[in-house]
Amino acid sequence: MIVALSTSITTIKSMVSNRSSISTTPRSMSAFDARFSLVLALAAQTSSLSERVLMNLATETAKYVIPRRFESRNLEEALMAVPDLETVNFVVLSRRDQYEIREVEPFFIAETTMPGKYGFDFNGASQSFNVLAEYLFGKNTMKESMEMTTPVFTRKTQSDGERMEMTTPVITRKLEDQEKWLMSFIMPSKYGANLPLPKDSSVRITEVPRKIVAVAAFSGFVTDDEVTRRESKLKDALKNDPEFQVKEGASVEVAQYNPPFTLPFTRRNEIALEVERKTE
Repeated sequence: MIVALSTSITTIKSMVSNRSSISTTPRSMSAFDARFSLVLALAAQTSSLSERVLMNLATETAKYVIPRRFESRNLEEALMAVPDLETVNFVVLSRRDQYEIREVEPFFIAETTMPGKYGFDFNGASQSFNVLAEYLFGKNTMKESMEMTTPVFTRKTQSDGERMEMTTPVITRKLEDQEKWLMSFIMPSKYGANLPLPKDSSVRITEVPRKIVAVAAFSGFVTDDEVTRRESKLKDALKNDPEFQVKEGASVEVAQYNPPFTLPFTRRNEIALEVERKTE
């Protein structure tokens, strides 16, 4: 389709060029000629814009068709792929059989409270995602359309839920005392602290500080039961870590990197717990 449209644009340009090379001897112009010349002039003006749109479309499509891959420890991780979008910057401090330890750099998020009691309820997640997407794509004070980032995070917190410590684009964190979750998008780093303000009062902008997390990857679709099982497994594995331990009060975060149409076995999800170095 893109090739065909590009060919049509080239044909229009050729027609405009051919007509412009015709003798300029003054003569009366019929109504048909006037209309036809106007159409060709408008086509010539819009052709360059159309080409830019096509290039942008091809570039954005390639981010999903030609994904990035993380370093893998097993076959399941080797099959995982993520879109080539901006994500949180981090450094891997160590790798274990079941997880890795990362130091995550600070970043900004936009977050909103999710309806319902569950972090992975389809209706609640869709509603919250749409609220954040509207902010990201122009429902803000600057009418600025910002780039999408990855992954999507879901986060459970303790009752002192004012701490904002998360990683990458969309995060959902649970407020234990209110049975609520928060969903967050990572903000493109080029804005720094100068982000446009949301027009929707339910969207909040927050800076997430630097932190160290233990992360385990898994494929498939995420459910609340799967999160509970993965969290327990990661906590058990960290009990034997020689250098790091789960930070007191830490709560689970789930990152989902892929759009809904991605095949389950190629999806990359991560479960994370904030950790700290063991004291002597």
